[in-house]
Amino acid sequence: MKKILIVTEYFYPEEFKINELAQEWKKKGYDVDILTQTPTYPYGEIFENYRNKWFSKESYEGMTIYKVKAVTGYKTSLFKKLLKYVSFMILGSMVSLKIGKRYDYVFGFDVGALTGMVPAIILRQFYKKPVTLWIQDIWPDSVYAYGFRKTKILELFLNSFVKYVYSNTSNFAISAKGFEKKLLPYTNVKKEIFYAPNWADYLNKDLEKFSFSNDTKIHFTFAGNIGMVQNLDNVIEAFGRLDYEFLNKAQLNIIGDGSYLEKLKSNVNENDFKNIIFWGRKPREEIYKYLEASNFLIVSLIDKEIFSLTVPAKTQTYIAAAKPIIAIINGEAAEIIKENELGLVCKPDNIEEIKSTFTVAINSSNEERNKYMKNAEFLTNIVFKKEIIIDNLLQLLKRG
Repeated sequence: MKKILIVTEYFYPEEFKINELAQEWKKKGYDVDILTQTPTYPYGEIFENYRNKWFSKESYEGMTIYKVKAVTGYKTSLFKKLLKYVSFMILGSMVSLKIGKRYDYVFGFDVGALTGMVPAIILRQFYKKPVTLWIQDIWPDSVYAYGFRKTKILELFLNSFVKYVYSNTSNFAISAKGFEKKLLPYTNVKKEIFYAPNWADYLNKDLEKFSFSNDTKIHFTFAGNIGMVQNLDNVIEAFGRLDYEFLNKAQLNIIGDGSYLEKLKSNVNENDFKNIIFWGRKPREEIYKYLEASNFLIVSLIDKEIFSLTVPAKTQTYIAAAKPIIAIINGEAAEIIKENELGLVCKPDNIEEIKSTFTVAINSSNEERNKYMKNAEFLTNIVFKKEIIIDNLLQLLKRG
């Protein structure tokens, strides 16, 4: 039986696509183990019933999870966040070198800092193991996008580090097509780069019906992580500026939690914006009832080049929910919505354009919305089907 080691900063009980992928590969007859850290996401604290040991292991769905100590408190501290990345890189690498020789394939789930992939790529260096990375975020671009100033020293360090990681990778899967041109400068030989988008979250459609309000309104919903890059400042301001005749017909629902939530709540209160409701974080298994109760679902990111290459994972979940989408974003995600006629698109940095898009949506007919919904159902069954993507990733891993 072939053995696969998955290296990821995040794993069950944290909620990421890698959980489903590992389980499906296990069902296909592979011996799958995971190297990760003690679960802390998204609150930055150790999950209940878990102990933050330097090293531990446990069994999950017939797989062994190797865990290393996690840094906590990173939600409100940049220093601790950086320490968290470095900690997993070092501790994970120590464990990786100890256990890695027994595996036939190594798969890295690159969902955050690229430092988290070092425990995977050193197995190619030391033991000549084939290593595949599934890239969800691009370095060094995302480092600068999150506010780090691009100095010559930082640029030299990051470029050297990225080249070290990518040059020691066998092949790549990318979650957005635009990532390919960002990868190429850092690989010294021609390597396979395969498009493997995220699939939709599982949606339990048997849940009890939910309603956001007793009044008949057009409901706009954002669901997901609430950080600075989600551009909700502009979304809220545009919605809050709607003329009374439109504002009275609509409600903006924000579901989720994150480092920027309190800032947004203060913004709404200070400006006395109406019909904007914060619902807090909801269990992933219940999210469909909130999406189903919505008329339009919002995907939004700030206007930075790196984010124009990114397709937020929620996009596929929105499509699977078969609801019209408002894409307040540039680049690839906007193109998916436009080309497949899934909803409306506007520029993320133009308040008036966002406001106008809300107005168009409020005035849209049932016939227009039904067209968007039918197109979403077709796309879900063809392009973003989970079983196809997981099998494609397995074949890529074996080609490494």
